Amino acid sequence: MSIRVGIVEDNPTILQSIGQRLEKISDIQIKTKAVHGKEILNKLAIDSNLDLIFMDIEMPEMDGIEATAQIKIRYPQIKIIMLTVFDTEDKIFQAIRAGADGYLLKDAEHGYLEKSIQDVLSGGAAMTPSIALKTIRLLRNPQLPVEQEKIETYRLSKREIEILEQLSKGLKYKNIADNLFLSVGTVKKHVDNVYEKLQAHNKLEAIHKAKTSRLID
Repeated sequence: MSIRVGIVEDNPTILQSIGQRLEKISDIQIKTKAVHGKEILNKLAIDSNLDLIFMDIEMPEMDGIEATAQIKIRYPQIKIIMLTVFDTEDKIFQAIRAGADGYLLKDAEHGYLEKSIQDVLSGGAAMTPSIALKTIRLLRNPQLPVEQEKIETYRLSKREIEILEQLSKGLKYKNIADNLFLSVGTVKKHVDNVYEKLQAHNKLEAIHKAKTSRLID
């Protein structure tokens, strides 16, 4: 039975290289390719029949960490392995928080890619050895990395954070208005401001960015 794979990578040369390495693995069917997060989400909305996605991190339109978070919310059955040049602790931490099932560097050998696919699809995790070591260090360190510069840049007010927290719990505007003694119109205005400050297009995206930046729990 074929393993249905997607590749998300904005560099055409690297995209081709990853595809060629995966094609050497038996039972692999490369079913879709995309050049950024928004494109893979659009393709999954049409056909989400994938087993695994190899995901780059730095991409235009929508990066791989945000795309991973949204895919895991909408299609939790799809496994995601980050395939990137970034081995910094903050990227590893963000990817794990977003729901990544593995984290490999782009220079991973053909044989390691094959083993990683098998590990992830059998319920395990896949990590390049150097990434695994940094992950252990992260787990040992109670002060996990936070994108402090983003927190400062977003500059959400106390009221906006309160509303975001309630949105993250699934409450409707009317419920939030009642809880905070505000009008529904005022809540909507605050939500619009939150979207603008976080550069988010919808509730899921705003909540994800807020949680990633530790603005809300």
